[in-house]
Amino acid sequence: MGNLADLTQIADRLEARAAEGGRVIAALAGAPGSGKSTLADKLVGKLNGRKPGQAAVLPMDGYHYDDLYLVPAGLRPRKGAPMTFDVGGLYHTLKRLRARDEDEVAVPVFDRRIEIARAGARLIPKDVPIIVVEGNWLLLNEAPWDRLHPMFDLTVMVDVPEHVLRARLRGRWERLGLSEAEIVEKLEENDLPNGRRVRECSISADHVIRNG
Repeated sequence: MGNLADLTQIADRLEARAAEGGRVIAALAGAPGSGKSTLADKLVGKLNGRKPGQAAVLPMDGYHYDDLYLVPAGLRPRKGAPMTFDVGGLYHTLKRLRARDEDEVAVPVFDRRIEIARAGARLIPKDVPIIVVEGNWLLLNEAPWDRLHPMFDLTVMVDVPEHVLRARLRGRWERLGLSEAEIVEKLEENDLPNGRRVRECSISADHVIRNG
């Protein structure tokens, strides 16, 4: 496990790297319910509070395969597991962002209310020096996810105890109106096993944030 850090320390590191020139891409990974999306938004907000327009978020969830594929493939119950993402699409987006030879790169954003990724929902201009990528599987030490690792200049893992993840995820599904049976199935058959896999099968990150 990497060094314990907070958002201010990570923001300092990213700014220092960006000051050396070139674009800096950071990975912020964690289990479902770990709060990584919120932390990524806070980190980018902190950076942009110091210097407007210097950071942007790229959410991995935008690369979910659509239900039009997942349902006939028998993968819909496992949505969120590693094999339900377009890893190649994310990889090539990162290459485009790294190349920085386009005025802007359009990226997809996942809409959890309707379980659909909205294509081209966010534009990242080439003059944004810091990109924070957030998602469960960014540091997974398995093919094809491991081809992403060289793309990251700094890596962060969000560490949360499983009992906290369980409570947060239950609350998420309750707010979305799922039945008790549906919630139990999601927790026990997908979310919590995915969380254990993130924790046990990811490479060591540069920094760890305790968020539970």
